[in-house]
Amino acid sequence: MAGPLTLRIRRPDDWHLHLRDGAMLRAVLPATTARFGRAIVMPNLTPPVTDTAAAVAYRDRILAALPAGAAFVPLMTCYLTDRTDPDEVAHGHAQGVFTAVKLYPAGATTNSAFGVTAWENIRPVLARMEKIGLPLLVHGEEADPAIDIFDREAVFVERVLSWIVRDYPGLKVVLEHITTEEGAAFVAAAGPNVAATITPHHLLINRNHFLAGGIRPHLYCLPVAKRERHRLALRRAAASGDPSFFLGTDSAPHPRADKESDCGCAGIYNAPSALACYAEAFEDEGALDRLEAFCSLNGPAFYGLPANEATLTLTRRDSPGPSPVAVEGGAELCPFRCGETLRWSVGD
Repeated sequence: MAGPLTLRIRRPDDWHLHLRDGAMLRAVLPATTARFGRAIVMPNLTPPVTDTAAAVAYRDRILAALPAGAAFVPLMTCYLTDRTDPDEVAHGHAQGVFTAVKLYPAGATTNSAFGVTAWENIRPVLARMEKIGLPLLVHGEEADPAIDIFDREAVFVERVLSWIVRDYPGLKVVLEHITTEEGAAFVAAAGPNVAATITPHHLLINRNHFLAGGIRPHLYCLPVAKRERHRLALRRAAASGDPSFFLGTDSAPHPRADKESDCGCAGIYNAPSALACYAEAFEDEGALDRLEAFCSLNGPAFYGLPANEATLTLTRRDSPGPSPVAVEGGAELCPFRCGETLRWSVGD
């Protein structure tokens, strides 16, 4: 009798990851290093990582917290503000510190208060980035409170991303954690300098999953999950084989108490279950033959990096979902699919 279906793929990278700092960093780093070779690390700490020295210090703290024997490379990013100096960005890139620059519209998401308030303020930085080949990573939501939260990505694509791509055609741009049919269509049509990351949770949930029958705070993230037609559009994009789409978990840990509070934090901690969830979505789409490209090849190609030589194995076998994760000091994390059964298991 044949055994369970097994896939061996090159070790993936995570092109959008929140590691936080301190005790939280130490709690979540092992789940990422067990599965991913590299990760683009988000700079929205408090205070944010806005210059080369801060990025070097943060990278050192990550490396110091690595589990014994882990082979993992954190790729650092610069938090873009209204006052970011193009020379500082270029210096960090030349020193091999900055892999990309992250754009948060002020007020759009967690720790975005220092983000951009007026688009004209960042044009000099964008021009320098285009010249030196440094990618721009975009949280693609308009932060205007007058715009419905379910429309903010589509409005951003129309009002902002369109002119960035038009006015800086040589700039590499990643629209991160896309959630809409409009976002996927824009990226697919934009050419090789524009890409998008897609999270595992946005491939598996729509807005009914966290709103219908009661609010499920551990499924609340920004951008929020949208209607079912958007989820299906994301699945088609991820499974299409288009190299413009690749893995980015947006794994974003918050303590259970903060998620379950009167004003719960936005973010889904999915690092322990992400690869199993991607495999589930690709299996549903009949596209397991394209899983490796999405997880392990498209991202490195976009960033001009080699694919990882190491491999890991995915096996079509029911396995327990992740358990709650303890954080030093008494906090606890509730990972995505916590306590559920996963359809795939991940091993070396």
